[in-house]
Amino acid sequence: MSTHTPEPATSGGSSGKRPEIIAHRGASRERPENTLAAFIRAVELGADAVELDVHRTHDCVIVVHHDPVLSNGGSGRPVPILSLDRAALRAWRVGGEPIPTLAEVLDVLDGRAVAYCELKGRDSARGTLELLASTGVPGAVHAFDHRQIAEAHRIAPDVPRGVLEASYPVDSLHALTAVSGRDLWRHCDFIDRDLVETAHKAGKRVIAWTVNDAETMQRFAEWGVDALCTDDVALARATV
Repeated sequence: MSTHTPEPATSGGSSGKRPEIIAHRGASRERPENTLAAFIRAVELGADAVELDVHRTHDCVIVVHHDPVLSNGGSGRPVPILSLDRAALRAWRVGGEPIPTLAEVLDVLDGRAVAYCELKGRDSARGTLELLASTGVPGAVHAFDHRQIAEAHRIAPDVPRGVLEASYPVDSLHALTAVSGRDLWRHCDFIDRDLVETAHKAGKRVIAWTVNDAETMQRFAEWGVDALCTDDVALARATV
């Protein structure tokens, strides 16, 4: 598979390249999040990449959904995705849209956008990596559970990896280095110029999430932040 993340086409910021624009759960302000409609719309709006959340079903199908459970809308207890097979999952909807498999998402992307897969569900690394390899769609994996990223390194060392953080550790690159990762996914409140410079000196990338205002987008672009994960792709395209 290709593990190359396309270089943004226009210039800007201290790095001379504009940040990559990543659609957070697809075009989630215009379409139901993590659905095929959201990912298709993200590509239409000019996103360089999409971010999505993956889980494994009981029959080992990788599906795309934010939470590990499905809500009954108040009519009963939440149902874990891991307890369902793919056939049972077909009856569920998000904003009227079906819950897609990762294979279906990669098919509609068709190489037009990078797929950044957050390993949300338990034991979702292997199936996700196998799909990226078999389809050849440019992609990467990241997670708050850094153990899953360490597992991804063992399974498919050539696939780019990232760690999610919502803090500012004393050693900002410790977790990323521990999994031989490339992408530091850092909440936008915990990013400064020093962090970006430190990451770049180490050959790492900084991805800011979730950035939805033009002022922050412009500041991060000036600092050389490598990618902006945003709910508002149109604003990002018009800003950086």
